[in-house]
Amino acid sequence: MPAIRPLGGLRGRGRANSRTASAVTPVPVPLSAYVVDCGMYIDGVRQQGERTPAEAISEVRKRGEGFVWIGLHQPDAEQIQDIADLFGLHELAVEDAVHAHQRPKLERYDDTLFMVFRTVRYVEHQSPTTANEIVESGELMAFLGTDFIITVRHGNHAGLAHLRRELDSDPERLTPGPASVLHAIADHVVDHFLEVTDKIEDDIDEMETEVFAPRTAVTSEQIYLMKREVLELRRAVSPLTTPLRRLSEGYTRLVPDEVRSYFRNVHDHVTTVAERVESFDELLTTLVDATLAKITLQQSADMRKITAWAAIIAVPTALAGIYGMNFDYMPELHSRYGYPMIVAVILLVCLLLYRIFRKNRWL
Repeated sequence: MPAIRPLGGLRGRGRANSRTASAVTPVPVPLSAYVVDCGMYIDGVRQQGERTPAEAISEVRKRGEGFVWIGLHQPDAEQIQDIADLFGLHELAVEDAVHAHQRPKLERYDDTLFMVFRTVRYVEHQSPTTANEIVESGELMAFLGTDFIITVRHGNHAGLAHLRRELDSDPERLTPGPASVLHAIADHVVDHFLEVTDKIEDDIDEMETEVFAPRTAVTSEQIYLMKREVLELRRAVSPLTTPLRRLSEGYTRLVPDEVRSYFRNVHDHVTTVAERVESFDELLTTLVDATLAKITLQQSADMRKITAWAAIIAVPTALAGIYGMNFDYMPELHSRYGYPMIVAVILLVCLLLYRIFRKNRWL
């Protein structure tokens, strides 16, 4: 099977001399180096045999039916350029697909759509109050044409191998063409949103219980960490609502009517997730305020206790200070019962103050 050599193997290099140029044999880069999978589909059925992207799209266009689904994983500019030239991808979209770090969006370039998804994964942890990371994000781009769909994945958790096997086993879902693959990817991404949202909701409920528990160990810094993770999820979810709504409303002829209604269902799901994430952010803001208020109340209670004990200790300190003066003529100074009487007075006054403070809940 011939392999595709990424752009830049010998392209752009100066020719030292004809003898050197003829002696150097370019080393072919295997297809698996940047193409995860390349499948050709006719009437929704994946055709047997391995093909290069060039062979697959050539055969599809010769037949006049079917489409090609190519999956790329973190290609660089040179590696994706051959694919871009072969399928006529716009240079701006190709640049976005290589550099990643894009917000979810949908763009149309002539007869090609370019769509960006942000993928998320829930990071397992023992407790939300001790975790350093809860949400891990990645990116997934898709180029959609009349007879092809090209997916570009960034990150290690957003693989589509399971989805591809699921679609391959159900050819009826792929009959409408490459737009059905785009719908399946969108539905797959949003399903992960729902899973992560459910688990984050459990974490927030646990954190809320900890915040309002007596002598809680939850600090405002831990809640801010959770807010940051929710913000990461929000950046993946909220911007995706507009692209999905446009696809469900007939934004392009590349999405047939029978697929458009399915996009409407995905749009409803992502809108629900966006509303839940918004409520998470508001709840965490409330928890921050509650934590700060609780800290203030705790500090006030501690200050009252310190003040109460200081008042009790002031009684023996004052009497000891008075009778520690070097005067000859002081009441009860030479009395046999003077010392026990002063000690009794100290204990009585301290006990009285203690009862008063306890009654007022200062102690």
